[in-house]
Formats: sequence, structure tokens, C-alpha cells
Amino acid sequence: MTNSPTSKLKQIIAIGGVSLEPSGLLETYLLAQTNKANPKVCFVPTASGESQEYIDRFYTSFSQLSCTASHLSLFKLPTADLRSFILEKDLIYVGGGNTKSLLALWREWHLDSILREAWEAGVVLAGWSAGSICWFEQGVTDSIPERLSVLRCLGFLKGSNCPHYDAEPERRPSYQKFLREDSISEGYAADNEAVLHFVGEKLVRVISSLPQAKAYRLEKMGETVQETQLESVYLGFLQKSS
Repeated sequence: MTNSPTSKLKQIIAIGGVSLEPSGLLETYLLAQTNKANPKVCFVPTASGESQEYIDRFYTSFSQLSCTASHLSLFKLPTADLRSFILEKDLIYVGGGNTKSLLALWREWHLDSILREAWEAGVVLAGWSAGSICWFEQGVTDSIPERLSVLRCLGFLKGSNCPHYDAEPERRPSYQKFLREDSISEGYAADNEAVLHFVGEKLVRVISSLPQAKAYRLEKMGETVQETQLESVYLGFLQKSS
């Protein structure tokens, strides 16, 4: 893996899941990737149905840090010019929830193409759960009640993604089953609090905001699936050494 990426690059930070009581380690890391003293960060809570609880948690977390925080509602639009609203930001942070509904709304509002333009312009894209898998070609999702399924996503990053790998018992066997059946392409899985940091389409770093959180590369080998734990760095250690 390479050293920490620099600004003006296409960055996506995909998070397996987040804590209800954030430590601030992850939030600090996200803001640092913008290389701005007071970055503009926008929370996108579409997947949760714009849950006020999620919005409040975002502002509580980021109000303690050096940034200018805002959020985007697709039901109470802040402006008619969504493109300018997004492109002026330094970090877009997408929350969890129903990925299928998120993608439908984004496509209807052309937010998918705006976010691609933002990514290519150097705006950092990040998110957890639905906000993680949405950037890949495919994801393992619970958008449909009572079962996990494969969902076609935006395709900014090649391959597939599965969040909550340690937190939900059906995630690991379902992802591996989909791979064996050729229902999904090879890709990455992440525990809650594990983070996959991509520059362009290349994974450059795996970090975590909990020491035990891990991420994995999954590949199909004949009729079996090979799961490889990726080398990772705990953010608590990383920030102490910086």
C-alpha cells in the first residue's frame, strides 16, 4: 500500500459501518484528506429517508471539528442548482440505510452524475453502509426486507462491496455464496469501523476506528472463495504518531 494520498486526486472512502457514539477518529481522518484548514463537508442522508436522528448525529460530531458542515435534503432542496451546491464542497459524506432507494432518488435528481463530476474534480466522497456500497459496481444489500441480495450500484469503483461483515451474521456466508454462484463480482468486505480508502480506482490504505475492525479482499478461486484479510492501521495509533 502507498503513503497517505494528496489533494486534487479522486478519492473514495468506504466505511463498513459506524458507531452510535463516534470517537472522532474517523471524522478527523475524513476531513484531513481534503487538505483544507476549514473544509466544507456535506452530509447526504438519503438512504435513511433523511432521518433527523442521523442528521443531528452528523452535526454533533462535526461541530466539534474545524469544518463548515451542511446537509443535503432531496425533499427540502437547499437550492435549485444542485451541481453548484455539491461542487463547492470538499467532502461529501453519505449515510446508511436503504441503498436501492438512495440510488433511485439520486438518479431521478441526476445526483449520480453530479457526484461523479465532483469525484473527478477532487471532492472527497465517503460514506458508511449504503454510503459505502453505492460507489462500487455491485453491493451486498438488505434493501429488500428479510433477505440479502445483490444490487447494481454506481460503478465509480470496480468490483463489489459488503459492509457490516462482522456485525451481521448472514453477511459473510451470503457474500461468499453470491461469489461462488457468479452472482456478484470479486471485491471487498469491511467490518463496522473498518475503512477502505481508494485513490482513483486503487485501494491505497485500510484503516479502522476500532483496533479489532478488519477489511478483506474476496476472490473466486475455481469453485471456492478466497478471503484475504488486508493489512490495516488503527487510527488511534496513526494519530498518536503524527
